[in-house]
Amino acid sequence: MSAETIPSGPRSGSPLSKAELAARVAADIEPGSYVNLGIGLPTLVADHLPGDSGITLHTENGLLGMGPSPEPADADPELINAGKIPVTELAGASYFHQADSFAMMRGGHIDVCVLGAFQVSTAGDLANWSTGRPGAVPAVGGAMDLAVGARRSVVMMTLLTKDGRPKLVPECTLPLTGVGCVSRIYSDIAVIDVGPGVPGGGGARVVETYGITHGELEELLGLRLG
Repeated sequence: MSAETIPSGPRSGSPLSKAELAARVAADIEPGSYVNLGIGLPTLVADHLPGDSGITLHTENGLLGMGPSPEPADADPELINAGKIPVTELAGASYFHQADSFAMMRGGHIDVCVLGAFQVSTAGDLANWSTGRPGAVPAVGGAMDLAVGARRSVVMMTLLTKDGRPKLVPECTLPLTGVGCVSRIYSDIAVIDVGPGVPGGGGARVVETYGITHGELEELLGLRLG
């Protein structure tokens, strides 16, 4: 399924597959944007961007002009993204020091970043670097820099944890990555706008649902949704 085949607006049917979710995110990225894709699910977005979109993908480890995933036989172990996943380069791609990469992120030169998350609050707060569990290995990476440095930060994730707990919450209980930085959540069962930009001054507003009704989504999350 390509980005063009997923319309915006209310939907029903089944929850989105990982590929369909990646295509849905890709469909909302403006042509000509400079975009950073976070580790995990967000990396799949690269495979669903139209070739003529003019979208340029940036990696934290120093590549501008990243392309879609390579075929396994064509993977180059020395050409990887920040998550150590093999990638491809597009014509005109450039390489640079990681310090320069972070300067791009911190300097407001990235239009959109797509991040994974452990939790997102209805106020747009993001927690994605630590589970908070004793002995858990922290994974700060460049998420904090992207969350505050990118012009727009969105989250791509499953809406529930493996044990069924909501990841969209009234307030984050895990260590924060950024405050009020997330504007939209793309998930397998719904697209939801969050943060102060939501009409009415805050909260969470449902844009689309997949395989679940608005009322069922509210019950599942234990939240009042616009």
